[in-house]
Amino acid sequence: MVFVKRLVVLDVDSTFIQQEAIELLAAKAGVLDEVSQITESAMRGELDFEQSLRARVLLLKGVPESVISQVQKEISLTDGAEDLVSALHSKGHSVALVSGGFIDIIEPMTRALSIKYYTANKLEVVAGLLTGGLIGPVIDRAAKATALRQFATASGVEIKNTVAIGDGANDLDMMAAAGLSIAFNGKPIVVTAADLAINEPSLRSVIELIGLQ
Repeated sequence: MVFVKRLVVLDVDSTFIQQEAIELLAAKAGVLDEVSQITESAMRGELDFEQSLRARVLLLKGVPESVISQVQKEISLTDGAEDLVSALHSKGHSVALVSGGFIDIIEPMTRALSIKYYTANKLEVVAGLLTGGLIGPVIDRAAKATALRQFATASGVEIKNTVAIGDGANDLDMMAAAGLSIAFNGKPIVVTAADLAINEPSLRSVIELIGLQ
């Protein structure tokens, strides 16, 4: 049997992890309600992602940089996430995280799980405080699709052998670009667009769904 290498690309917030990292940051800043409302509208596809992200990050202006490490400790991986990565790596496949969230939050988990491929937005910090801005281009839905293609090339995987897993409108381009797309407790717009759907709070069924067992 010929080995076919796969690349599994996962959204992070509410997919690979249980939380929305920006909401954890917002709770520290006392602006959770305002940020949650913008997040929900963006996930439903009602707002342009970049505009919504910049609006939410602006609400974090003046928050101490130390909240980043606090939030890192509050993150919980989705059930089955660690086992999924371990299983894929052990079988010779690649894993990538592509997030509209923040590199500042996800880098420790990429190191801990030996995930080589990842991209996310970078919070700007000056003099120990969040400025309310971002560094570099925003990782929006188009950028997520671009990242999937780039990571496929880097890992030596044909596009038809890529899998994209996500839950929100920001994942739609990435899911359309992939060989197989899976909605994970997705918004209706995402479930409609996906090839397959998981409607339970666990990633344990992914291996079976993509035919690796």
